[in-house]
Parts: sequence; structure tokens; C-alpha cells
Amino acid sequence: MKTTIAIFTALLCAAPAMAQQASPDTAGSELPDRIVGDLGAGVFHLERNGLSKHSHNTVLPYAYFDYGRFFARLDTFGVKTAKLGYGYLELAGRINFEGFDADRGLHRRSDPIPLGIGTYQETPYGAFFLNAFYDFNKSHGTLAEAIYAAQVDVSRVSIYPQIGVEYRSGNYNNYFFGVDSTESAASGLRQYSAGSSTSPLLGLSADMPVFGDWRLNLTWRRKWLGNSVADSPLVHRKVEDMGLVALSYHFK
Repeated sequence: MKTTIAIFTALLCAAPAMAQQASPDTAGSELPDRIVGDLGAGVFHLERNGLSKHSHNTVLPYAYFDYGRFFARLDTFGVKTAKLGYGYLELAGRINFEGFDADRGLHRRSDPIPLGIGTYQETPYGAFFLNAFYDFNKSHGTLAEAIYAAQVDVSRVSIYPQIGVEYRSGNYNNYFFGVDSTESAASGLRQYSAGSSTSPLLGLSADMPVFGDWRLNLTWRRKWLGNSVADSPLVHRKVEDMGLVALSYHFK
């Protein structure tokens, strides 16, 4: 379970770079009646930032494609509805395994079920990702993110600098990072109540052609955790780093 949490967090962090290379231009064209995008596999590395402090390297498949009104963006999927700017208003869900089993005196945290709305805007000035989710499971908290990715071409290599911010409500953070009095007594950790957080992030990706329609993607991402998360006794570092090396086939 803990390994899966780390990988899906890594996938989330990698999404902006993948979108630059995988999403079709839907601003002025019909929705595709075929798969358009990337399918492949990658080695994901994420530094653990919880009670387990071990880093993991894991090979996982990923899918980033559009098919008609349906889209899949690694850990985010949904349906495009009304046209909106350079993209669509989207009904979206997110695969998130942030929960964990009862351990060391801590109660079990159930995985969230984030459902909400969003949009992907591929503009002449770069790509914008805007999403807002509500956890329909135990935390009843909210998640929101705004990410911008630019593109710089150097010969045949495309480089994507990224900048963004992630917001999590107090209900969400306290459910996953808070420690109540019962847990404190059983685990020896100090009691802690987490509030809302805002976490800035920076990233850099490189997309390189290998042969034919096969591509190699290199990505690094750092997120600075908001104080209400970073100060939790369940967290041991104030930053989270992610890296990946992925090979994918691009369907046109």
C-alpha cells in the first residue's frame, strides 16, 4: 500500500510534462474517434516522506490519451463536457492511494475518492492544468491544483519547465496527517491537528525521440510541503522529490 501511495504521487507530479507531449490539440478540431496519446511504462523514483523513510524504484505502466470525450491522464481520468477556452470543462476523478493500514498505534486511513471538475488548457503560451476535487470518502476534504508547463525546443529535444501550487483543506490534511489523543498514547507520537496547506512545486522534463513513434521522457519534480503538513509527526521532510524515466509509444 505505501509503495502504491508513493508511485501514484509520482504519477501525479509527472502529469504536466506528459500532457505537453501526449494531448491532442482540441482547441479547433473534432474530438478524436480513436486513441490519441501515449502508452508505455516507466521507472518511478520517489523519496518516502512518512513513517517509512525508504525510497522506492518501481516499474509501472502509464496511459495518457484521449478517446472521444473520454480522457486518461495517468492518475486522472474523466469526461470532457462543454467547450471552455482552449479546452473543455471536465468531470474528473483521481486514483489516489494515500490511505494506510493501522500501524504503530495509528488508526487506519481509508483511501480518498477524489471527484470534481477541471480543465486542461493548451494555449499558445503554454499548458494550464486546473483541477478541484472533493473527497467523497472519510476525510470529506478538498484538493485543488493549478499547474503551468511551458515548452522549449532544443534541436530534437523538447524541454518542459513547470511551476504550480497544490491546496489541501484542513479536513483532508487532518485526516491523513493528524494524530489524535488515542493514537498519541498508543504510538508515542505527539498529538497533532493539521490545518489547510498550500504547497508550491517546480519541475523540469525532457522529451526525446528514440526511434519512430517511441519517446523517452525524463522528469524531476520538487514540492515544498505546506507547514500544516510538514509539521506533522507523521512527516519527516519538508520537501518531496520525484523522478522518472519513461518509454512510451505515441498514437497519432
